[in-house]
Amino acid sequence: MLHGRGARATEMHPIPVEHLASAWPAIPPPADIPLTVLPEHECSYLPARMAQTRGFICDRIPAELYHELMNAGFRRSGRFIYQPICAGCRECRPIRLAVDRFEPSKSQRRAWRRNHDLLVTVGEPEATQEKFDLYARYLSEWHHRDEDATPEAFVSFLYDSPVQTLEIAYRDATGRLVGVGLCDLCAPMSLSSVYFYFDPRELRRGLGTFSTLWEINFAREHKISHYYLGYWISGSDTMQYKSSFRPHELLDPDGVWRAQVP
Repeated sequence: MLHGRGARATEMHPIPVEHLASAWPAIPPPADIPLTVLPEHECSYLPARMAQTRGFICDRIPAELYHELMNAGFRRSGRFIYQPICAGCRECRPIRLAVDRFEPSKSQRRAWRRNHDLLVTVGEPEATQEKFDLYARYLSEWHHRDEDATPEAFVSFLYDSPVQTLEIAYRDATGRLVGVGLCDLCAPMSLSSVYFYFDPRELRRGLGTFSTLWEINFAREHKISHYYLGYWISGSDTMQYKSSFRPHELLDPDGVWRAQVP
C-alpha cells in the first residue's frame, strides 16, 4: 500500500514539476503516485549548487513497480523513494550494467583475487550491534560524519526497506566482519546496489570494487538481467568509480537508457 507521509513530516504540499525551472523536466513516475517536493539544500556532490528532491514514503511496494521507478530516475533511502529535481541540473544520472555483457578490467580482476580469502554470505538483512559498530567506524574514519552514527539512523537508512532486500556480509579468515552490502532485488529484472560500508583499516583490499564484482556475479548466477549502481554524477570524484564497470548505460534526462562509449 503506497501512501505519502513525507508531506505530513515536512508540512508541505506537492508542487507541480512544471513550476520548477530546469533544463529538462523530471521524468514522470510510472504510476499515479502523489509526490512531495522537499526544500532545497546544499548539494552533497557538486560545490556551490543547490539540490532538491521529490518523493514519497511507503510501507511496501511491488518489485515490478520499484524497478520501473528506478527506470524513471528514482532511488530509495530507507522507506523514502525519491527523485532529484534540481533546478537547471540533471547531473544525477542512474547507471546500470547489462549483466551478461560485463567484462572486468585488469585492476578489477586483481581486486577479486586480493579478496579470495574472504567468506561471503548472503541472507535477510539484520541490524546487529556488530554491524552498527562497523558502520559507525566507517562513517567516522571514511566520511568524518560521527553525528550520523546513531542506531536509529542506521536502521531507518539501511534496514527499513519497502522492497525485498538482500544483505551480503564479508568476513576474513578469523571471522571478523570487514564489510556489509545491501541490495534491492527485483528479480528477474534487476539487482540494485543500495549501500556498502566497510572497515577503513582494510583499504588495501579494495573492498568497494570487490563487493560490486561479487554482486554482479550474484546477479549473473541468478539470471538477473541488469545491475543498478545508483547515480553517476559527472564532476563528482566520489562517483567516478562507477563508470569503471563496463560496458554500462546511463539514463538520459529524456528517459532513455543509452550505452556509453569509453
